[in-house]
Amino acid sequence: MKLDRILPFAKLLLEKAVQPGDITVDGTMGNGFDTVFLAGLTGEKGHVYSFDIQEDAIQITAAKLKAESMHERCTLVHDGHEQMNKYISKEHFGNITGAIFNLGYLPGGDKSIVTQANTTISAIEQLFEMMAPEGIIILVIYHGHPEGATERDALLHYVQDLPQQKAHVLKYDFINQANNPPFIVAIEKR
Repeated sequence: MKLDRILPFAKLLLEKAVQPGDITVDGTMGNGFDTVFLAGLTGEKGHVYSFDIQEDAIQITAAKLKAESMHERCTLVHDGHEQMNKYISKEHFGNITGAIFNLGYLPGGDKSIVTQANTTISAIEQLFEMMAPEGIIILVIYHGHPEGATERDALLHYVQDLPQQKAHVLKYDFINQANNPPFIVAIEKR
């Protein structure tokens, strides 16, 4: 048996939850890889809402989607994920089956611009209300920088307090690796 690494495991969880025609969210667009992946899962009849506060992320992701002919099934939002209530169509509430957040900073970008626990928790709370039963939120937590450690601690405290009648919460990490490897928290709506 081979253990899945962090990002392949995140994708595996999303593949189990998302079907063609579904609605999904990329809470941290970054370099667009997750947006493209989600657009492939949702197919031509589905839709992806993708959020980032950096203009570079919007441009990089738009180019990737256009190259894959997937741009029409995605809404790229140049705003923080904590603002998702403003952008996700009310008709999609209750139909979102998957979401992913790669927390930390934009790889190759300005490392002083990082995700924050308070905005991430706000986004999770909003998203949870919009999700279909058995929908899943994946948090990929990069905590090898000071702000990442602070965000990690706040997020773990938050998810550990979610009532089990409301959600199943999974933590997936490798405990014998050096240099603060990223780990996953998956929240499945019951």
